[in-house]
Amino acid sequence: MKPLLGATVSPTGVQFHLWAPHTKRVELLLNDGRRYPAQDQEDGYFSLHISGLKQGCLYRYVLDGGGPFPDPASRFQPEGPHGWSEVIDPSSYAWTIGEWHLQELQLAGQVLYELHLGTFTQEGTYRAAEREFKRLRDLGVTVLEIMPVHEFCGEFGWGYDGVAFFAPYHRYGRPDDLRHMVDAAHAEGLAVLLDVVYNHFGPDGNCFGEYCCDYFSKRASEWGSSPNFGNDPVREYFLQNVAAWIHEYRLDGLRFDATQAIVDPGHHEEHILAAMSRRAREAAGNRKIILVSECERQWSHQLKPLAEGGHGLDGMWNDDLHHSMMVRLTGRREAYYSDHGGSPQEFISAAKYGPLFQGQYYGWQKAPRGTDCLRVEPWQWITFLENHDQVANTLRGTRPKTQSNPGVYRAMAAYWLLTPGTPMFFMGQEYGSERPFLYFSDQKPEIHEQVRSGRLTFLKQFDSLRDTEDLAHLLSDPGSPDTFQKCKLGPDDRATEEATQYCEFFRDLLQLRSHELAIARKGRGMIDGAVLSDNCFLLRYFSSEGTQQLDHLLLVNLGQTLKLEHVPEPLLAPPEDTHWKMIWNSERLRYGGFSVAFPITDTGWRISGPAAILLAAI
Repeated sequence: MKPLLGATVSPTGVQFHLWAPHTKRVELLLNDGRRYPAQDQEDGYFSLHISGLKQGCLYRYVLDGGGPFPDPASRFQPEGPHGWSEVIDPSSYAWTIGEWHLQELQLAGQVLYELHLGTFTQEGTYRAAEREFKRLRDLGVTVLEIMPVHEFCGEFGWGYDGVAFFAPYHRYGRPDDLRHMVDAAHAEGLAVLLDVVYNHFGPDGNCFGEYCCDYFSKRASEWGSSPNFGNDPVREYFLQNVAAWIHEYRLDGLRFDATQAIVDPGHHEEHILAAMSRRAREAAGNRKIILVSECERQWSHQLKPLAEGGHGLDGMWNDDLHHSMMVRLTGRREAYYSDHGGSPQEFISAAKYGPLFQGQYYGWQKAPRGTDCLRVEPWQWITFLENHDQVANTLRGTRPKTQSNPGVYRAMAAYWLLTPGTPMFFMGQEYGSERPFLYFSDQKPEIHEQVRSGRLTFLKQFDSLRDTEDLAHLLSDPGSPDTFQKCKLGPDDRATEEATQYCEFFRDLLQLRSHELAIARKGRGMIDGAVLSDNCFLLRYFSSEGTQQLDHLLLVNLGQTLKLEHVPEPLLAPPEDTHWKMIWNSERLRYGGFSVAFPITDTGWRISGPAAILLAAI
């Protein structure tokens, strides 16, 4: 059993453990000037116990007379990653919800909500976020997905350049403020997932090399140095980090960022992601947790149980569906959208099978993309119209709603929320926010210029931007405080008639999703579809209760009103001894729409467009 890294508070004092295999002498330096020599243990570990020391003490390590350096396993960096480490006692927090947990917590049936703590509120703190939780619960959200909070350099940033993996970012609040936020979410019945980044180290404030160069893989990622998961103590560091987030903060799960870039050289029986999955569930004890992957390669083996040789994760982001929806909404088919056409058949296939590329050739990458996912349950795919990356991957951080006709957007949103994948909102989307979400990162000058140049290069992959005059001038400076401030949501954003209309629209859709039995059941093979025109398609939901068939029919028309005098499509026919009744449509006046007529006429079908129309068999 490896020692618990960092500073551990006990009734008699504080125990410190550190891995520094190439260091001969380690001293612990307190901020009052006192020094204590650490004892050299086996396998490169050092430890010491200081009697009478309590939480709140500030410390650093001196390595062979050099430094001092912060603790790589510090639980808090009150002055940022270059400053002193603070002794934190997680057990001292008084949880108000007690041993709150959802015994039956599972991904199926959840509605996720991704948020960035720095811009979710004007204050940008853990505590300020809490006041929004009841509103989100009432909307129908069940799980919060928090963008990374690993400590990083600078006054603001997305959080994906973490350098102190155990320490929550100090500008959002103290560790107990994060615990209080999780506690407040649980009080509203909301679960909390944390986005964690284990594919690279941040570029500034990274002290790992001072302790041992073996922390770093020889194979760097596109974002910087990668962890060396072939090394046992390095693996142990990150496995303890996974456990710490689950155990010390009572989080309900993790979202693993860019797992295609987490490289395990294969020196161990278990892949590092599988080991992380196992350690996270062990740390949760009797609690059920949710583990989600973002994997650009769409590797379905990550979703297989550990017992079957998989990585034991519960769900994965579905970029394919997003790309098809965006092509349809915007009409732009360029860069990584090039292989998607936004056709009705794509939407039918995505509803039935999840990712659209499951091993076929992918022109944009000039290679096959994806793996066989046909046996994966539909709810294991996280679907979205917006997320932090995709909104920011536009020149002005523009939301899809503002790039499309309102009726088409509502129809597409209805399709998204009434299909079997697990939906994820991005903050502000629920009330139709037009607030941009841009890439922002406060870095020192030499890194700042690299970041800005990288964003320009990235945007030039889009044909519509490549020849844009003064593109460099039009790009919001990632290092500017103004760029960060532009992205902050505020209560005034919701104080409009349009915001109220979108809230009602999404609330109604989420109620349909959870209460209509045929739609709520999300197993494989319970949905089929058919193309009716270049702009129109249907989805048929199959369900029964005893001898009664409870089928539903969703008509999605993304174009003009469609008249069908001849309808040789059996999926349009209602079950025996029933008829179709319209129970919902996306063009209700209270949504800001223009209303629609019942689609069945004496001479065939007349499907209003653009609109989504939901029929139930009665």
